[in-house]
Amino acid sequence: MRIVGIVQARMGSTRLPGKVLRELGGRSVLGWVVRAAREAGALDDLVVATTTESADDAVVAECRRLGVAWHRGPVDDVLTRFAQVMRGRHEEAVMRFTADCPLLDPALIREAALVFRAIPWLGYLSTGLERTLPRGLDVEIVGRAALERADAEATGFHRTHVTSYVYEHPGDTRLLGLAYRPVAGDLRVTLDTEDDWRLISRVVDELGGDRCLPFRTLVSWLRLRPEVCGLNAHVRQKELQEA
Repeated sequence: MRIVGIVQARMGSTRLPGKVLRELGGRSVLGWVVRAAREAGALDDLVVATTTESADDAVVAECRRLGVAWHRGPVDDVLTRFAQVMRGRHEEAVMRFTADCPLLDPALIREAALVFRAIPWLGYLSTGLERTLPRGLDVEIVGRAALERADAEATGFHRTHVTSYVYEHPGDTRLLGLAYRPVAGDLRVTLDTEDDWRLISRVVDELGGDRCLPFRTLVSWLRLRPEVCGLNAHVRQKELQEA
């Protein structure tokens, strides 16, 4: 089974504009995501899905610098962006990434792809159906048929969140969740606010930006430093309807 990775990325974040191109440990935040996806060695192709807004010319320029393909589509209808990427392609599934998760673990990406390929009836796989990983490390894969059904049926906020329609209205789609130990779903390493940036920058300053971190190394380091975890412990994740 061929899987294409699609990274959604744009400059116009409401909470932290320009976050995907912030410099972190010698590379852009988007560059961290692309590196993790590539190091996993599990994807048949990788595409950055950005928007047609002029501000996202900078995202395209960074894609050129990173040597990664890109596609430009609607600003808020991210599901359409993904569907457009898939038109004319032969991959049977999509691994979805967001460009605000610089601490992704390639081993988790690789394991998710191996499991999805090993179970032919699967339509959707995620580490986030029951959260055991820190927010910002999750991996999800959606089959082409499930994605096309979502594109045909989804409305409202489901078009922003790409996969939410699939797992909230699965129909005949088979879902599978992956769980990990130690449970660390209370931790947050996604980038959405300045306080998130403070925590992620601290991690990279202390542990280095020359490698992707195994998630257990990251979790152990954070557990020993409650003052670091506290930097963004108050940040509330947006609800689906708020996006």
